[in-house]
This record gives sequence, C-alpha cells and structure tokens, in this order.
Amino acid sequence: MKIEHTDEILLVEDNQNDAELAIRALKKHHLANKVHRVRDGEEALDYVFAKGPYAQRNRDDAPKLILLDLKLPKVDGLE
Repeated sequence: MKIEHTDEILLVEDNQNDAELAIRALKKHHLANKVHRVRDGEEALDYVFAKGPYAQRNRDDAPKLILLDLKLPKVDGLE
C-alpha cells in the first residue's frame, strides 16, 4: 500500500527571488521535505479549499504550515 504524503508547507509568494530564498533556507535546515508554492492569494485559496486547478487534491490533507506574503496580487495576505 502506497501512502500519499501531503505537502508540508504552502509557500504563498509572488516574487521568484524571495520564493527561492525561502525554499533554500527551509531545505538547508531540513525543515520540510515537501513545499508547494503558489504565486497569489487567489491561487492559495484554491489550494487550501481544493478548488479550481486543485479540485482533485484531498481537502483533508492540509499543509502543516502556510508561509504567506502579505503583499500579493489578486487577494492580498491580509484578506
């Protein structure tokens, strides 16, 4: 029986350089095996609630941590 593991961290970051820096820091310190990155608040909401392009994702497999940029396109981090 194969067990599917959920992404441990959801990184919500629109800036490519900042996203790469965050992922590099996480990997350097062995803090996460699986990181999923989305680029705006709308995509983050789709991921969390398993809608749109993420409709096939199991909604019960929520990430353990969400790293959220506050200044995002479409839906910002404060909303």
